[in-house]
Amino acid sequence: MMFKEIKSIDEFIALKDEQEAVLAYFSTDACSVCKVLKPKVEEMVTTNFPKMQLVYVQSDVLPDVAAQNSIFTAPTIVVFFDGRETIRKSRAIGVGEIQSEIARYYSMLFD
Repeated sequence: MMFKEIKSIDEFIALKDEQEAVLAYFSTDACSVCKVLKPKVEEMVTTNFPKMQLVYVQSDVLPDVAAQNSIFTAPTIVVFFDGRETIRKSRAIGVGEIQSEIARYYSMLFD
């Protein structure tokens, strides 16, 4: 599964409401850490959480989506289960740490 790039605020809202589990990755073009972290997050989710939808939001291109989700820094990862924000991580994000947090909620929903 690859990241689906969000093109509008309406697309983001609809996806968040339709999917049971969504990981939203907020980033900007200028963020070098984001470019390194993104493939690691993609691999972790694809391997461990196959039912989770991955979405990518360029905060500098879609400031309305970023603002609606109170995103002020990059990278920021927000995980939604059943349309509700469940996990939020910004800046220094450990892939292992976020994996264990997702696993807790994911297993309740899908196992």
